[in-house]
Amino acid sequence: MEIKAAVTALAALAQNTRLAIFRALVQAGPAGLPAGKIGEITGVPPSSLSFHLKELAHADLIGSRQEGRFVIYTANFSTMNGLLAFLTESCCGGNPCMPVCTLACSVTEEEPS
Repeated sequence: MEIKAAVTALAALAQNTRLAIFRALVQAGPAGLPAGKIGEITGVPPSSLSFHLKELAHADLIGSRQEGRFVIYTANFSTMNGLLAFLTESCCGGNPCMPVCTLACSVTEEEPS
């Protein structure tokens, strides 16, 4: 991913409503969600929703398709993965990063006394 595309994607996600919309679409997976359902999940009114969807589409973070009378929006997983790869490229200068702890690890560890 080029730096200009990364900046555009990060700028689009650096807003509460757009981040919530994008996360809802990521959770929905490749099937996506109709605009009405996105608004219902995020609590965003239709007049604002179309603006935020346009911004996410401009950053190539989401796509849309027509299904009958509905427009279905989906996360662009290729762009998402490209952004993650860009952010973590050459992480820690090629050295191992801090130990990674999964959710299971943090749940099973005992609290220090």
